[in-house]
Amino acid sequence: MSRLRSALWLPLFDDLADPLVVARLAAEAEEAGWHGCFVWDHLRWREPVRLVSDPWITLAAVATATERLRLGPMVTTLARRRPAKVARETATLDHLSGGRLTLGVGLGGDRFGSELSKTGEELDDRRRGRMLDESLEVLRAAWSGEPVRHRGEHYTVDDVTFLPRPIQRPGVPVWAAGFPGNAKPIRRAARLDGFFPANLEHPGQLAGVVGTLADLRAGDMSSYDIAVGLAPGVDPGPYAKAGATWRLAEFDPGVRIDTVRGVLRDGPAA
Repeated sequence: MSRLRSALWLPLFDDLADPLVVARLAAEAEEAGWHGCFVWDHLRWREPVRLVSDPWITLAAVATATERLRLGPMVTTLARRRPAKVARETATLDHLSGGRLTLGVGLGGDRFGSELSKTGEELDDRRRGRMLDESLEVLRAAWSGEPVRHRGEHYTVDDVTFLPRPIQRPGVPVWAAGFPGNAKPIRRAARLDGFFPANLEHPGQLAGVVGTLADLRAGDMSSYDIAVGLAPGVDPGPYAKAGATWRLAEFDPGVRIDTVRGVLRDGPAA
């Protein structure tokens, strides 16, 4: 495993619902030695949150305000996005950032903001899972630069070539989110570039997940990422020993700018 890297993980609500504010925070984080800046991807959130901004526009601002930080949505619900559009967005953002994009993906849910039910999106988890897997197929094909001929259960792309390709080859790194006890998200993540376990309870739980992933990947974990969300003040050391390669500094929805700035000025985890 590589050394532990640290990133801000920002909910784009209220004080942080301004792309210029987030871009300034990202620039300050880069100067303070942080390695990444990831953002939540939601259409709405429950009260008292009122202001919500778009992750892709915000990430474009972050890309132009920084030079080294890895960035991306963590995570986006692919089932509520058209994969052909995401293919264009990811390639464009990868070029804008000079090859620094990581795409976090997951099933999403309706629990915290009813954003699926209130916008007419698919509510069945299994069906969203199939849509997610099919979207990933389209993205991999699109990032190849070859003509995409896809006719699936949910999506059609009929002989379309997506150029320019992303700077990163063979494509943008993809991290899949999932609960540690659910086998299917872990199997999905094993086929991708990283795993983002949700609701981790202790480092031992992470060690078990890493062991499962290593088995599924036939031991090939040398370039594989494991990202964990940890509240500021939580010691990341035991998680790094368990296999984490990224620590994402976790903030509550509606966090104030000064709170984020205080954490980033303390610097990344050693």
